[in-house]
Amino acid sequence: MKVIGIGNAIIDVVGKVDDNFIKQNQLLKSSMKLINQTELKKLLSSIKIEKKISGGSVANSMVGLSYLGNKVGFIGKVSDDDLGESYEKDLTGQKVTFCYKKKKETMPTGTCVVLITPDNERTLCTFLGASAMISEKDIDKDLISNSEMSILEGYLWDSNESKLAFKKVIKNSKKKIMSLSDKFCVERHRTDFLDLVKNYLDIVFANENEILTLLETDNLKKIINFCKALKKIIVITRSNKGSLAIFGDVVEECSAEQNLKITDLTGAGDLFLAGFISNYRKNKNLKECLNLGTEMASKIIQKFGARL
Repeated sequence: MKVIGIGNAIIDVVGKVDDNFIKQNQLLKSSMKLINQTELKKLLSSIKIEKKISGGSVANSMVGLSYLGNKVGFIGKVSDDDLGESYEKDLTGQKVTFCYKKKKETMPTGTCVVLITPDNERTLCTFLGASAMISEKDIDKDLISNSEMSILEGYLWDSNESKLAFKKVIKNSKKKIMSLSDKFCVERHRTDFLDLVKNYLDIVFANENEILTLLETDNLKKIINFCKALKKIIVITRSNKGSLAIFGDVVEECSAEQNLKITDLTGAGDLFLAGFISNYRKNKNLKECLNLGTEMASKIIQKFGARL
């Protein structure tokens, strides 16, 4: 594999709801909430399911990279159940090598209920299930060390087992890339994430809210100065304000594409990462990397779900 992704293997169950549904279920719009099996059953019984897709942030990025002609693999834990079978079949159908041999687990395959409101924002309710049980034993050291780069997600920090898997990847990877996942994930693990950004990672992807939360500031100029001092590639997406990439004293910006018919924001950041990394692998400059990331994100938000 050229690129290995490691993340939560989650089946996305997508449904459209109104804002009242979000309030009635005491959810915070546009955020991700971890739920238990009982809460999952309640949600599934109260929405109309539009589609089911093999998801998880990094898995979506791997599919995007495959679409762009990169040889990629994904490590994520599923159970040997119907959803686990569907998960593997869907990924391999997208030409992503599934680098995990599934077996019967004590927990079922993880599920994420993706609630799409009329403004196209997504609110995620995630039952981690078997995905949270991925451990360092599930990480093939040689597979990681023989790949060009590894891509990880911040959500792995939500379980002690997956945190150990994350650390094993960091220890054995040639180039380490991480997405901060979401603002509330950053709040939960801010000290650890700051240590990772400063001392272990080569490339970091964050949206504006995530990076502001990480550095506990509302001043973008302070963020840019912090990133310059790191001398690592920090990529910040800013929704309709575009994106920027910082590496040392180089700061490149890219405007968001205009006049798009936005259908669903699911997967925008994941596909942006895929576009950026695909051009980065080809030794393109930061501006060209941002451009392809923007193009991929622009395409996916005009479709329903996270698949091109």
